[in-house]
Amino acid sequence: MRAIAVSEYGATPALMNLPRPEPGPGEILVKLIAAGLNPLDWKIADGMLKDSVDAPFPLILGGDGAGVVDEVGEGVTRLGQGEQVYGSFRDVERGVGSFAEYAVVREDGPVARMPQGMIYTQAAAVPTASMAALGMVEAAQIDTGRTVLVVGATGGVGQGVVQLASRAGAKVIATARDDMAGTMRRLGADETVDHSAGDLNRQVLAVHSDGIDAVLDMVSDTRATEHIAQLLRPGGTYVTTTWSVNPDLMEAKGLRGVNFENEPSVEALDGLSDLIDAGALRVRVEREVPLADAADALAGNRIGGARGKTVLRI
Repeated sequence: MRAIAVSEYGATPALMNLPRPEPGPGEILVKLIAAGLNPLDWKIADGMLKDSVDAPFPLILGGDGAGVVDEVGEGVTRLGQGEQVYGSFRDVERGVGSFAEYAVVREDGPVARMPQGMIYTQAAAVPTASMAALGMVEAAQIDTGRTVLVVGATGGVGQGVVQLASRAGAKVIATARDDMAGTMRRLGADETVDHSAGDLNRQVLAVHSDGIDAVLDMVSDTRATEHIAQLLRPGGTYVTTTWSVNPDLMEAKGLRGVNFENEPSVEALDGLSDLIDAGALRVRVEREVPLADAADALAGNRIGGARGKTVLRI
């Protein structure tokens, strides 16, 4: 089968011809139609797990994917052959990922039936980003009347956070350049601030002089996080996916800091499917590229500035 893999950590991802995996007991084999790209994909290729996971090589990259159940192993009952599914297919210890024509996953793993009416390229963009968005909003305890700043709002996770925080009743401020401001408002943002047009804190305080209740941040480093956290009112919460917050320091200031780690699950995927089916969550695909161009797409993702998700057509 065709797959995008690395021969060692730090190697350039390449298109390879590798054996098709076989499903064991309790596993399903999925013929993948599309795969979603995430920053974690190139970070793993670079070697972020080299000291914690003994991965086999070639190591197939990718986590998110959507496709059709091709075979089921002994004892599988939850999903059947021919069903359309989506989820997370990454298993670094086995060298398996979603940037391939086939992938195996445990039946009780983070895979679920696709939302009604969704096409594969849309579904492949959902799992990691939208599960992270859902988890971040829950971790921040967002509810009606709270004012929330979303930093990195135009990316895949950020767009989900904007929608879900707005749905929870919060007043949402989204970071976005002028060309994305309209998109952010259509997704539910009440206000936008252009992070490239001057100090972010000054722009927010010009409208919210008494501060805000929460920050959900997908991009900032430690220095930027410490600066943005000054916007928080007493009792405020800062949730970050970049692990740039010091919870103890935040607590000493009467604030709550959360370094968020995404935990994919069937329950989270089923919840997302319900939201998507109800029209309460939209996923914006910015680019679709063929599998063979995955290396270039990963290089582009390193640069940042995403306006939605990149999806590989397999």
